[in-house]
Amino acid sequence: MNSDFKILPFDISDWPDISRIYQEGIDTGMATFETKVPVWEQWNKNHINSCRLKAVLGNKIVGWAALSPTSKREVYKGVAEVSIYITSKYQNLGIGKLLLSNLNQESENVGFWTLQARVFSNNQASIKLHTSSGFRIIGYREKVGKLNEIWYDNTILEKRSKKII
Repeated sequence: MNSDFKILPFDISDWPDISRIYQEGIDTGMATFETKVPVWEQWNKNHINSCRLKAVLGNKIVGWAALSPTSKREVYKGVAEVSIYITSKYQNLGIGKLLLSNLNQESENVGFWTLQARVFSNNQASIKLHTSSGFRIIGYREKVGKLNEIWYDNTILEKRSKKII
Protein backbone atom coordinates (compact mmCIF):
# COMPACT_ATOMS: atom_id res chain seq x y z
CA MET A 1 0.00 0.00 0.00
CA ASN A 2 1.32 3.39 -0.99
CA SER A 3 1.64 5.58 2.11
CA ASP A 4 0.98 8.67 -0.04
CA PHE A 5 -2.76 7.97 0.09
CA LYS A 6 -4.69 10.14 2.52
CA ILE A 7 -8.20 9.56 3.85
CA LEU A 8 -10.09 12.80 4.32
CA PRO A 9 -13.71 13.92 4.68
CA PHE A 10 -15.49 15.01 1.50
CA ASP A 11 -18.20 17.55 0.75
CA ILE A 12 -20.07 19.13 -2.15
CA SER A 13 -16.87 20.64 -3.60
CA ASP A 14 -15.62 17.07 -4.24
CA TRP A 15 -18.82 15.94 -5.97
CA PRO A 16 -17.46 16.14 -9.55
CA ASP A 17 -14.72 13.60 -8.70
CA ILE A 18 -16.92 11.52 -6.38
CA SER A 19 -19.67 11.31 -9.01
CA ARG A 20 -17.15 10.38 -11.74
CA ILE A 21 -15.94 7.44 -9.65
CA TYR A 22 -19.55 6.51 -8.89
CA GLN A 23 -20.29 6.51 -12.62
CA GLU A 24 -17.38 4.09 -13.14
CA GLY A 25 -19.04 1.77 -10.63
CA ILE A 26 -22.37 2.07 -12.39
CA ASP A 27 -20.69 1.30 -15.72
CA THR A 28 -19.36 -2.03 -14.39
CA GLY A 29 -22.93 -3.30 -14.01
CA MET A 30 -21.99 -5.03 -10.75
CA ALA A 31 -21.68 -2.27 -8.17
CA THR A 32 -25.16 -0.79 -7.87
CA PHE A 33 -28.68 -1.03 -9.23
CA GLU A 34 -28.50 2.70 -9.99
CA THR A 35 -28.34 3.42 -13.72
CA LYS A 36 -27.21 7.04 -13.46
CA VAL A 37 -25.49 9.20 -10.89
CA PRO A 38 -27.98 11.34 -8.99
CA VAL A 39 -27.48 15.07 -8.62
CA TRP A 40 -25.69 16.14 -5.44
CA GLU A 41 -28.89 17.24 -3.69
CA GLN A 42 -30.48 13.81 -4.07
CA TRP A 43 -27.30 11.92 -3.15
CA ASN A 44 -26.78 14.19 -0.14
CA LYS A 45 -30.37 13.63 1.06
CA ASN A 46 -29.94 9.84 0.92
CA HIS A 47 -26.62 9.67 2.79
CA ILE A 48 -25.60 10.35 6.37
CA ASN A 49 -23.83 13.69 6.81
CA SER A 50 -20.95 12.27 8.82
CA CYS A 51 -18.62 9.48 7.67
CA ARG A 52 -18.11 10.71 4.10
CA LEU A 53 -14.55 9.83 3.24
CA LYS A 54 -12.36 10.24 0.18
CA ALA A 55 -9.06 8.58 -0.66
CA VAL A 56 -6.65 11.11 -2.11
CA LEU A 57 -3.32 10.62 -3.89
CA GLY A 58 -1.57 13.94 -4.35
CA ASN A 59 -4.50 16.15 -5.28
CA LYS A 60 -6.52 13.42 -7.04
CA ILE A 61 -9.52 11.68 -5.48
CA VAL A 62 -9.19 7.96 -6.24
CA GLY A 63 -11.95 6.48 -4.06
CA TRP A 64 -14.69 7.25 -1.62
CA ALA A 65 -16.91 5.71 1.03
CA ALA A 66 -20.09 6.90 2.70
CA LEU A 67 -22.99 5.65 4.80
CA SER A 68 -26.73 5.67 4.26
CA PRO A 69 -29.40 4.91 6.85
CA THR A 70 -31.03 1.48 6.80
CA SER A 71 -34.24 2.64 8.46
CA LYS A 72 -35.96 5.78 9.73
CA ARG A 73 -36.95 3.97 12.92
CA GLU A 74 -35.14 5.22 16.03
CA VAL A 75 -34.18 1.71 17.14
CA TYR A 76 -31.98 1.35 14.02
CA LYS A 77 -30.22 4.72 14.32
CA GLY A 78 -26.89 2.97 14.88
CA VAL A 79 -27.09 0.79 11.77
CA ALA A 80 -25.88 2.09 8.41
CA GLU A 81 -25.19 0.77 4.95
CA VAL A 82 -21.77 1.15 3.36
CA SER A 83 -21.10 2.50 -0.12
CA ILE A 84 -17.51 2.23 -1.32
CA TYR A 85 -16.05 2.94 -4.74
CA ILE A 86 -12.48 2.97 -6.02
CA THR A 87 -11.53 4.30 -9.45
CA SER A 88 -10.47 1.44 -11.71
CA LYS A 89 -6.85 2.60 -12.12
CA TYR A 90 -6.30 2.39 -8.35
CA GLN A 91 -8.07 -0.84 -7.46
CA ASN A 92 -6.20 -3.69 -5.72
CA LEU A 93 -3.79 -1.32 -3.98
CA GLY A 94 -5.34 -1.52 -0.51
CA ILE A 95 -7.31 1.73 -0.81
CA GLY A 96 -10.62 -0.02 -0.19
CA LYS A 97 -9.31 -1.62 2.98
CA LEU A 98 -7.93 1.72 4.17
CA LEU A 99 -11.25 3.45 3.45
CA LEU A 100 -13.27 0.73 5.22
CA SER A 101 -10.96 0.83 8.24
CA ASN A 102 -11.31 4.60 8.54
CA LEU A 103 -15.05 4.42 7.88
CA ASN A 104 -15.45 1.85 10.64
CA GLN A 105 -13.50 3.99 13.11
CA GLU A 106 -15.34 7.17 12.14
CA SER A 107 -18.73 5.45 12.32
CA GLU A 108 -18.03 4.14 15.83
CA ASN A 109 -16.93 7.64 16.89
CA VAL A 110 -20.36 9.01 15.94
CA GLY A 111 -22.35 6.13 17.45
CA PHE A 112 -22.91 3.49 14.77
CA TRP A 113 -22.85 -0.06 16.12
CA THR A 114 -23.42 -2.02 12.90
CA LEU A 115 -22.31 -1.45 9.34
CA GLN A 116 -23.88 -3.52 6.62
CA ALA A 117 -23.28 -4.00 2.92
CA ARG A 118 -25.39 -5.49 0.17
CA VAL A 119 -23.04 -6.59 -2.59
CA PHE A 120 -23.85 -8.13 -5.95
CA SER A 121 -23.04 -11.80 -5.39
CA ASN A 122 -20.98 -11.90 -8.58
CA ASN A 123 -18.79 -9.05 -7.29
CA GLN A 124 -16.30 -11.32 -5.57
CA ALA A 125 -13.68 -8.56 -5.24
CA SER A 126 -16.05 -6.45 -3.12
CA ILE A 127 -17.12 -9.43 -1.03
CA LYS A 128 -13.45 -10.27 -0.41
CA LEU A 129 -12.70 -6.64 0.50
CA HIS A 130 -15.50 -6.59 3.06
CA THR A 131 -14.69 -9.99 4.60
CA SER A 132 -10.99 -9.12 4.83
CA SER A 133 -12.05 -5.93 6.65
CA GLY A 134 -13.97 -7.80 9.36
CA PHE A 135 -17.42 -8.06 7.77
CA ARG A 136 -19.14 -11.41 7.88
CA ILE A 137 -21.57 -12.83 5.39
CA ILE A 138 -24.98 -13.15 7.03
CA GLY A 139 -26.99 -14.24 4.01
CA TYR A 140 -28.11 -13.37 0.57
CA ARG A 141 -31.17 -12.18 -1.26
CA GLU A 142 -31.97 -14.16 -4.37
CA LYS A 143 -32.91 -12.19 -7.49
CA VAL A 144 -33.44 -9.08 -5.36
CA GLY A 145 -33.17 -6.66 -8.27
CA LYS A 146 -33.15 -6.47 -12.01
CA LEU A 147 -30.58 -4.49 -13.99
CA ASN A 148 -30.62 -4.40 -17.78
CA GLU A 149 -33.20 -7.21 -17.80
CA ILE A 150 -30.94 -9.49 -15.71
CA TRP A 151 -31.84 -10.58 -12.16
CA TYR A 152 -29.09 -10.27 -9.55
CA ASP A 153 -28.57 -11.75 -6.12
CA ASN A 154 -27.09 -9.71 -3.27
CA THR A 155 -24.76 -11.06 -0.61
CA ILE A 156 -25.47 -9.38 2.71
CA LEU A 157 -22.56 -8.64 5.02
CA GLU A 158 -22.29 -6.89 8.36
CA LYS A 159 -19.71 -5.72 10.82
CA ARG A 160 -20.69 -5.26 14.45
CA SER A 161 -18.77 -2.75 16.52
CA LYS A 162 -16.59 -4.19 19.28
CA LYS A 163 -16.42 -0.71 20.79
CA ILE A 164 -20.16 -0.03 21.10
CA ILE A 165 -21.80 -2.87 22.97
